[in-house]
Amino acid sequence: MMTDKKKIALSKIIALILTFVAVISAVTVLFVRAVYKHRYPQKYTEYIVKYSEEYSVPKELLYATAQVESGFDEKAKSSVGAIGLTQIMPDTLMWLQTKTGEKYTEADLTNPEISIKYCAFFYSILLEKFEDTEAAVAAYHAGINRVDGWLKNPEYSKDGKTLDKIPSRATAHYVNKVTKAVNIYGNLYKEEL
Repeated sequence: MMTDKKKIALSKIIALILTFVAVISAVTVLFVRAVYKHRYPQKYTEYIVKYSEEYSVPKELLYATAQVESGFDEKAKSSVGAIGLTQIMPDTLMWLQTKTGEKYTEADLTNPEISIKYCAFFYSILLEKFEDTEAAVAAYHAGINRVDGWLKNPEYSKDGKTLDKIPSRATAHYVNKVTKAVNIYGNLYKEEL
C-alpha cells in the first residue's frame, strides 16, 4: 500500500517529468522552426510583396520559386542559360517584354527586382492560362507548349486541366520541390503572408 507521502512524491516526480518533456518539446519546435527559417528565408520581401500584389500571384509561390531555383542567389546561372534569382531564360524575358513594352537585357536578370517582377508576371500568365498551380509550375519549368501537350494527352491528364502524371522526371521533381516549398512558406510565415 502506498502512503500519502509516497503518492505526493510520485506525483511531484511525474509533474517534473511532464514539465521536462514539455520544455524539451518546446525547445525542439523552436529549433526546427529556426532551421526551416534558415533553409526557407524571406528575402527580397519588398519586391515579392510589390509584384505579388501587382500580378495577383501568391507570395509563397514567389518565395518558393526563388528558393528552389537559386537559393536566393541573384547571380545564379544555370547550365541551360537561365539567369538570376528566379532563373528566367533570356528568350522568356524577351517574350514577356513584348507584353510589357520594357527593354531589359539578359544581364538585367541578375537584378533581384527585375527577376522577381518577371517571375510574378510570367506566373500571372501561367496561372490564368492553366488555372491549376501545379500545371503553371510545370510550365514555368518545362514550357507552355510542353504542358499544353501533356494536358491534351489522356495518359497524363484525365480532365485536360490538371496533370495526373508529369512525364518528365525533371519537371515532376521540380513541381514537387516547389509545391513543398510553397507549403513550407505558407505554414512557416502564415502570419506574414
